[in-house]
Amino acid sequence: MATSHRAEAKRPAPRLYLVTPAVEDAAGFSGMLRDAIASADIAAVLLRLEPAGERDLINRIKILAPLVQQNDTALVLAGNPEIAARAGADGAHLIGIEAFLAAVEGLKPARIAGCGGLATRDDAMAAGERGADYVMFGETEAGGRRPSFEAIIERIEWWAELFTVPCVGYAATPKEIGPLAAAGADFVAVGDRIWDDSRGAATAVSEAASLLAAPETAT
Repeated sequence: MATSHRAEAKRPAPRLYLVTPAVEDAAGFSGMLRDAIASADIAAVLLRLEPAGERDLINRIKILAPLVQQNDTALVLAGNPEIAARAGADGAHLIGIEAFLAAVEGLKPARIAGCGGLATRDDAMAAGERGADYVMFGETEAGGRRPSFEAIIERIEWWAELFTVPCVGYAATPKEIGPLAAAGADFVAVGDRIWDDSRGAATAVSEAASLLAAPETAT
């Protein structure tokens, strides 16, 4: 197996991974995104896009990519691996092991290949063995379904104990950030709650970073 037991050395502090809403007006969204990234240490941004023609998608990505990358933050596309290089993105996030396996060779080694939507432990291990840069647990599936939070925590603890490939835990609410970090997630993804926060995305991201920094005190 390509995966192996983690070293006993202290694990690096977990970092935030922002997940955008489905963006149609990239220029209109750019200010909110810029402020959010500037408010905390962000490892990566997962850019979701409203469906459109290829040229339109590339143009949207080219507007937003420099805002993200100038902060040494990776811009990862939600799907669309075939345009990642031409649009200047750092990689792509694929949902499901089949989609990941179909795209990974076209992304690696130059670009990030992430995988979510992993229904079983076998799928997660297969993604790791085939070169995933990270696996994600806990995101909402099609139709709004999501595993129980207890099951998500169990999966992250299992992965963190046994494998070297980083894992991302998806926090549906701020209360989940601390427990995901404490369970062993290398990155904690935050999404819709950030952009919908009435205080503004920058304030919400700053709060998320505070919860991430002190997982033992998060409630």
